[in-house]
Amino acid sequence: MKWYNYLAAFFAGAFLTNAIPHFVNGISGNAFPTPFATPHGVGLSSPLVNVLWALFNLLIGYLLLRASKTNSKNWWSLLIFFLGIALISIYLSIIFVNKMKA
Repeated sequence: MKWYNYLAAFFAGAFLTNAIPHFVNGISGNAFPTPFATPHGVGLSSPLVNVLWALFNLLIGYLLLRASKTNSKNWWSLLIFFLGIALISIYLSIIFVNKMKA
C-alpha cells in the first residue's frame, strides 16, 4: 500500500467516529455543537443540523475507508484506522466536556 492509503485509513476512522455523537444527539432531538454553530464548534446546533453533519461524516468516512483499501489482511492499515478512531475519540471527549456551558 502507498502512504496515502494509510492517511486515508486514519481519516476514515476519524470521520466515522465523529459521526457518532452528532448522529446520536441529532436523532435524540438534542442540540449539540457543530462547526456551523456560533461560535464555531462551541455553540449548539439544531438536531437536524447534527443529523446532516453526521451523514456527511459517514459519507466521507466511508469513501475514505474504501480509498484506503483497509482490510483484515493488512495489519498496519487496521492499526492506523483504529489510531484515527482513538485519537478523535480522545480529542472529542476533551472539547465536548464544556458543551453545556455554551
